[in-house]
Amino acid sequence: MEFILGSSNAHKAQELDALLKNGGLSITPAPSKLEVVEDGTTFQENAFKKAEAYFKEFGRPSLADDSGLVLPAKTEILGVQSARYAPHLEDYKEKNNFLLSEIKDLKGGSRKAYFACYLCFYLSPDEVYYFEGRVHGRIGDTPAGSDGFGYDPIFYPDGCEGKSLAELPEWKMENSHRAKACAAASKFFAGHLSK
Repeated sequence: MEFILGSSNAHKAQELDALLKNGGLSITPAPSKLEVVEDGTTFQENAFKKAEAYFKEFGRPSLADDSGLVLPAKTEILGVQSARYAPHLEDYKEKNNFLLSEIKDLKGGSRKAYFACYLCFYLSPDEVYYFEGRVHGRIGDTPAGSDGFGYDPIFYPDGCEGKSLAELPEWKMENSHRAKACAAASKFFAGHLSK
């Protein structure tokens, strides 16, 4: 079964295609990018908005994801706004340092955080499926590592011996929030398509 990705990002399409192959799914980038207003209050709402918009525009089953970093001790920042956090800063190196300064007073368990990913598979207006993946950990005191992107250098997953996500590229491919959501989707679609 082939889906177009609700994004024109070819790299993301390749990553999702690799993660979803076991489910008998093929993911290709959309022919062009749509400007979808992501004003939902949850990752699920935003993933749906994107998937529905791409389905309506291109008339083909679509896949969209919405993900971000959630810091339960400060729910007013990050979350569904993760990609739009600190818009006055140009890159994630600056955003990460700004975030660390903004939460410098949080100690211990208050720095617990998780990455969440919601996938929305939009086959038709009557057939829409969602899958969620999470990785739990904490926001560290300093950035570390050069692999990965976004908030990876300041996120330290549970059970990874004090290494940031940006220091764990192989681990991330198998255990990230996106990998977990894709594993759940692959398992479902492998059964769904074999019926």
